Amino acid sequence: MIRSSVSNCPVPKDQQPLNEYEELKTSWLFRDCTLNWRQYITKMLWIWGLSWLVAGPVAAASFPIHKNIAHFILCGAAGASVGLVLTLVRLYLGWQYVRDRLYSMTVFYEESGWYDGQTWTKPQEVLTRDRLIVAYDIKPIIRRLQFTFAGLAGLLLTGTIVWHLF
Repeated sequence: MIRSSVSNCPVPKDQQPLNEYEELKTSWLFRDCTLNWRQYITKMLWIWGLSWLVAGPVAAASFPIHKNIAHFILCGAAGASVGLVLTLVRLYLGWQYVRDRLYSMTVFYEESGWYDGQTWTKPQEVLTRDRLIVAYDIKPIIRRLQFTFAGLAGLLLTGTIVWHLF
């Protein structure tokens, strides 16, 4: 964890927004959002491909491959997209939570349990640092996730149109 630059910060180390950001940035799934575009897309395709393990048999039961190959592929692809959408929602919510904690002027924290919550107002230097992190590190990640959602929605719309052509 990163040491706070504020010596009198009452927020426990693991609840400080900067440390939450650093932890999220290095965690297993969330770090994939920080990769370059090619690596990011590759990871998302892996998740989509693994989702086919569930979606493929369901699509095959609904549309036999030897009779309706096009419908099988479209149904399987849409079904596999559910796993990808759930993953993207989890990523988006995690990054959005940390963004909100960094951007906020105050930090809510718990000293020893759920019953003793406190609020700490960030000094101006900490607030400026945190908002710079939001602007230069987190906003591009959130935009990337929003772009991914839009691209996936476009693909699902295209799949729906193709479905009606067959």
